Order: sequence, then C-alpha cells, then structure tokens
Amino acid sequence: MERPDKNCQSPSRRQMMIGTAGVIAAGTALTQLEGLFNSAQAKGGPTEKWPWPYEKLDPAKTAEICYNEWYRVFCGCAVINSIFSQLREKIGEPYTSFPVDAFVFLEGGQVGWGTICGSPAGANIVANLIIGPRIAGSPVGHQISADIMQWYSEADMPVFTPAKPRLKKKLVKTVSDSPLCHISVGKWMKASGYPLKSAERKDRCARVAASTAYRLVELLNDWKDGKYEETSDFSAPSEFGITGQYNCDECHTEVPTPPMPKS
Repeated sequence: MERPDKNCQSPSRRQMMIGTAGVIAAGTALTQLEGLFNSAQAKGGPTEKWPWPYEKLDPAKTAEICYNEWYRVFCGCAVINSIFSQLREKIGEPYTSFPVDAFVFLEGGQVGWGTICGSPAGANIVANLIIGPRIAGSPVGHQISADIMQWYSEADMPVFTPAKPRLKKKLVKTVSDSPLCHISVGKWMKASGYPLKSAERKDRCARVAASTAYRLVELLNDWKDGKYEETSDFSAPSEFGITGQYNCDECHTEVPTPPMPKS
C-alpha cells in the first residue's frame, strides 16, 4: 500500500459535512431525474423503446426549416429540429417530449472543438433514433449514417440554396474531404477569404446544415419506401489496425501507430 503524502491532512468535520451533504444532494437529484424519466415513459415519451416511427417528409421544406433554425441553435441542433419538429406534428410522441434544443452543444464541431461537424452528427442522431444502430440489430441506421458522413465529405458545399437567404450573395463552394468541422470550415475560409465571424461564413454553415438535412430526408424517404441502397464504401483500412479516416496526413505529420494483433 502507498504511504499517504505527508502534506495530506485529514478532512475537517466541516469538509466531511459538506461531502455528506453533496452525496445526499446528488442522490436526491438522481431520484428526481429517475422520476422524470419514469413519468415520460408512462406518458409514452422519449424513453420508450426505439426505433421511433417515421413518416416521409419534403426534403426542400426540411432544408428551409434547418436553414432558419441554424440562426437560433446552430448546425447539429438545426438538423435534428428540422426533422423532429415536423414529426412532432405528424406523429406526436415520442417526438413531442424529445428535448430538441438539448443538442445545441454540437455547434462548432462539439462546443467549438472543431471535431465532427454538427451537421452530420445531428443527422446520425436522427437516423439512429428512427432506424436503430447496428448494435440493436438494424444495420440500415448505421449505413445511412455512413452515407451521410461520406456524402458530407465529398459534396461541393453548400449544396442547398434557401428560397430567401439572409445573405443575398453567391457563396464559394468547397469540398472538405473530411467530416471534421475545422477542416470543412477552414478550407472554405481559405477559398473564400472570409473569416470565422463573418456573415458569409455563418450563412455558409447554415446552408451546409440545410444541405445535410435535405440529403438525410432523401435517404430516410427511400428507406421508408423500401428503396434504400447504401451509397458509402468507407471502411477503416485493416492494415492500420485502428479506426480513422484516409486523410489524416493532411493535417498531421505523425499518426499514432497502434499495436497490431498477433497472428
């Protein structure tokens, strides 16, 4: 057993009381949270079994909703809301109880970290709730998510032009070759000359989110009609022994090498 640090002091009675109070408060919060979940489940809310029901939507209408929602809750949340808000009206629960604005953290590649763009991330959440992921025995949800990731990476973005754009000018289009926010936005800023906080960059991202919502509804509608066919062909190269993209070297001079399994 390790000896305790000589500078480490025993907790005071006050500290122990604070710690005990914290545990009690946490327990109370968990009990209340459990009650909320049970209540939602009893009402047929968002905790009931999924996949969730789906009815076909108009891709263009969805994209218009998404474009305008971007200016309220940004990319990922806008994609989710553009679809779930319509399904709330068409179907009701579980969409009525779903906390649609809870996914605002997807903006900026997850709270500004520049990782996966919120648009494909939001689309993947929608696809998996409606169809179910691979681990639930429904590979189509996984395949549609893979389709969105590859399509987003290869599309000349933004694809969709809103009927009444907030910025009435033609925007430069770029191919990201990546689903990552900082790559997608960075390449566009370099090509366009507009900085991150410009109105042009903001409208570009609103149109990218709308483009993604449009494409997702096309795929979901095909699935609903029984006409869906997988369009992506990505698979992590087995010789690398790790999940990843093909274009790591575009940003990184050195990529971690994982241990390979023994033959």
